[in-house]
Amino acid sequence: MEANILLVEDDAEIARILCDTLTKVGHTVTWATTGLEGLNDFQAGLFDLVLIDLMLPEMDGFTLCRNIRWKSNLPIIIISARKDDVDKIEGLGLGADDYVSKPFSLAELQARIESHLRRWFRYHGEEEKRDELLYEQGLKINWSLQRAFLNEEELPLTSKEFELLRLLAENSDRTFSKSELYEHVWQQADIAEGHTVTVHIKSLREKLKDPVKSSHFIQTVWGKGYRFIGELL
Repeated sequence: MEANILLVEDDAEIARILCDTLTKVGHTVTWATTGLEGLNDFQAGLFDLVLIDLMLPEMDGFTLCRNIRWKSNLPIIIISARKDDVDKIEGLGLGADDYVSKPFSLAELQARIESHLRRWFRYHGEEEKRDELLYEQGLKINWSLQRAFLNEEELPLTSKEFELLRLLAENSDRTFSKSELYEHVWQQADIAEGHTVTVHIKSLREKLKDPVKSSHFIQTVWGKGYRFIGELL
């Protein structure tokens, strides 16, 4: 069972040991040293499992875990020297599948990795994600082509507008703050205090013909942010 694994760990010695161990059993490992680098690698590649340290530069492991879970259901294992129950509860609450405290047994970690991979590959074999979704009011989104249509006319979305639409539509059960949207789509801290997101959401709404007061797709949750309310056909 060979897999593509993303390792996000800033300790070079631990990362080297994990890379060597996982490579020897046939896995391909991509190593990132910061949270932002890990997010960039995740968005640029296709992975079957992610190992995340919590204490990372640029973006901590909790934030990285949350950003990955918004986009994928792949297994996430947190590996951390932080042993407090509150950290474990927070990590698992953000969508991590497992939490392993440092120092850990390589044999135990490898066994947990293989267990999660077995379930992931079985899930993948049974569930095929729909590549194209149709919504009421004439919206169609094609994920692989990164194109959206309204009443069969293609919308001239910029890459950032499409990423905003994608993130909201794929997580229609939650409300995103402006800072969360900026952090995920622009992959950096929001120093403009939401202004950039506001401008892009306004443009996206105009192209979707989606007025604020009678929205079909993007709803403003006052004081909190935005959520997607499109109804699937």
